[in-house]
Amino acid sequence: MRRSLTKKTDRPGLIALALHWGAILAIGTLIIAGVPFWPLLMVVQGILVVFLFTALHETIHRTAFKTLVINEWVARINGFLILLPAAWFRYFHFAHHRHTQDPDKDPELATPKPDTWREYLWHVTGLPVWWQQGATLIRNATGRCSDDFVPASAKATIRREARIMLTLYAGLLGCSVATGTDWLLYVWVLPLVLGQPFLRLYLLAEHGRCAFVANMFENSRTTFTNRVVRQLAWNMPYHAEHHSFPAVPFHQLPDLHQLTRSQLRETEDGYVPFHRGYVSTLKR
Repeated sequence: MRRSLTKKTDRPGLIALALHWGAILAIGTLIIAGVPFWPLLMVVQGILVVFLFTALHETIHRTAFKTLVINEWVARINGFLILLPAAWFRYFHFAHHRHTQDPDKDPELATPKPDTWREYLWHVTGLPVWWQQGATLIRNATGRCSDDFVPASAKATIRREARIMLTLYAGLLGCSVATGTDWLLYVWVLPLVLGQPFLRLYLLAEHGRCAFVANMFENSRTTFTNRVVRQLAWNMPYHAEHHSFPAVPFHQLPDLHQLTRSQLRETEDGYVPFHRGYVSTLKR
């Protein structure tokens, strides 16, 4: 059963990637064409682009595709598009898996989950994330990465990755200014800002208000949702299942869910009910 669940293949990942990137290109084309009400499409575009985070997540686990080089390049491209360096994020995320919900060691808890209304609203804007990711890129590029989850042997790779990303960003900005075009602003930059709050709301459900214990069925939450959200998020709403057995590719998580459902301790019937319950505990 384990061999069956962990078997890797390229096809499901290529289909999911084609749908995700294809939708981004389609909506981006409509925005550039200036169709009626195109500014509203920037929100849709933003959700699609920012949720490349979930595709990045799958590829840094190297389970999205059987072919290693596809995992690596898709991770780099998606990370570039959302300003999150893939190699650095892999070390960050694996530390999160090793120390899930450990307040002293889980890097996701370096910034505590919002506890008051002011913290919650600030968190949902997504603005702190852009500040943190920008600061991470600058630190890495200048060789000042001090994250304890990054081994010394990887520091050179992390530095080179950040420098390449910053060089490419500068190049794109220079080309836009030189050619007098602003389409990148409307199909990428502004949509990212508009879409980030939706990703913040989604991610908060993964571990927010879960117990600080080692049991993955208690410290991670599975959220039952519709097929569209599961497709967009590469099946990551099955989050407790993913944490209990990270080697299982995203397309096998529904099968793993059927095996583990009776063991789950943290589940929610949708994201709206989750946030309704979450905000009811916030301090004023």
